[in-house]
Order: sequence, then structure tokens, then C-alpha cells
Amino acid sequence: MAEPAEDAYLSPPVQRAARLLRHIAEGDAVTNMARTGRTLGINRTTLLRLLRTLEAERFIEPRGPDIPGWRIGPGLIGMAAQAFFSEDLVQVAVPVLTGLAEQLGLSAHLGMLDGREVVYLIRRTPNHAFASNIRVGTRLPAHAANMGRILLAHLPPAQVAALYAGAAMPAATAHTPTTPADLHRRLEADRAAGLAWSDGHFERGISSVAAAVFDAAGAPVAAINVSGPATLFSGERRRAQIGAAVGAAAEEISRRLGWHGTRPAPADACAERAMA
Repeated sequence: MAEPAEDAYLSPPVQRAARLLRHIAEGDAVTNMARTGRTLGINRTTLLRLLRTLEAERFIEPRGPDIPGWRIGPGLIGMAAQAFFSEDLVQVAVPVLTGLAEQLGLSAHLGMLDGREVVYLIRRTPNHAFASNIRVGTRLPAHAANMGRILLAHLPPAQVAALYAGAAMPAATAHTPTTPADLHRRLEADRAAGLAWSDGHFERGISSVAAAVFDAAGAPVAAINVSGPATLFSGERRRAQIGAAVGAAAEEISRRLGWHGTRPAPADACAERAMA
């Protein structure tokens, strides 16, 4: 007996509902039912039933009391959020950082803020002798390390000011900000660039670049970076490649956590170094 075609198991009503949801999510508020029906190949009566059913399930909701049309509702958003957050940050980030380390031939890390320190939670290294000697569990001062800087850069300035009010800010190198005012200027530059670069700023001869990871609410929950000998960062084309790859990896992790924001375009590498 022949196997039934795969399409025989598809449900046309479910397909129509899925197409309608996708259409609304992409920006059609269904203010003109005839036009939406023609676009989706759904007759007016069926379209009206789908809208009312999706509203009852809270998958869509009216845009407002005096605003015609529909938008994605809290029922669908909540279900999607649960799916995203069922994946632990570390589980989501490990394969992305593994690929990043191999792509660039640099060590890749993920860290989180703990007070005025950044704690390393993930370390992935390329298969060569220039791998980072940073270990999982390592703690570095956030004001001096670029993963800490990029996380601080995305916190409210008042929160950063309170965090460092009266706190000692020891220098790791001559580049380390050692006063709240110096730190504020550095964070402004990092935030504008979307990346925090370091060329021997924490350890002589070692370069790195960091980007923030955001959750569904847009809060900075972690940072990633890549690091290696300064010679592996040499040249503007190479720096641009590294910066773009780190930004893309941070964005991929963020989107897997439910973030829907827009990353700033990376600043020109020469301009970034001039600000440092």
C-alpha cells in the first residue's frame, strides 16, 4: 500500500491561521479585510472567524479602542517567551561561541556582571597555541575589562554612578578609567560604538572586543568577547571582520533569548581607537 503524501497530514484551517498570524506580525493590521483576504487566499467569512478565534485565544488583540485593526496579542507573545526562556543562556551561547572561536581563530568568552566584577561563564578556544588562559569562574573588574565595560555601557547612567560611588577603581593599565567621570566618558564611547575594544588595555600584547547580549525585555544580561595576541587583530580589514562577527554572534544569542532590538552599526575601527 502506497504511503500517503506528506501534504495529506496538513490541516488547511491551521495553515490559514498560521498565515494570518504571520501576516499580522509582519505589519498588516487587517484594516481592509477584502485586501487581506485576497492576499492570503481566504474568503471574508473564514477570515472573520479566524480573527475572532485568535482574539478569543489572546493570540491577537485590537490595536486600541479608537484604532482599527489587530496586533499580536499577549497569549502568543507569552507562549513564544516561554519557549525562548526554556533555553538556558549558557546552552544557547555555547554553540554560537564555539563557531565564533573557530571562525576567527580567537578565544571566545561569555561573562555576566556581579556587582563591580564580570564573571566568566563560558570559554571556547580555537585549536591552536594562542588560546586564552582565562578560565571559567574568573572574575575581573568590570571597569577595566571590556566585557564589563560594554555591560555597564548599557545600564542606566544613574545605576552605574551609584555602583561606583565611593568605590576604588584600581588601574590594570594606563588605559583603565580610575574615576567615575573617566568611566562615564569611556562608556559613552563604547555605547555609541556598540562594541568595547581593548588593545592592551587590560593585558599587554592582548587585544579583544566585546558586545552585549540582551534579553526579551532589552536588558543587558551578559556580554561576549573574543581575545588573542594583538598581531591577530592587525589591520583595519581584519578588525572590521572581527567586530562584525562578534556583533553578529551577540545578536544571534540575544534573538534566541527573545530580543527584538536593533544593534548600532559598529564604529570605524580607527575612530574607535582614537576615542580610547
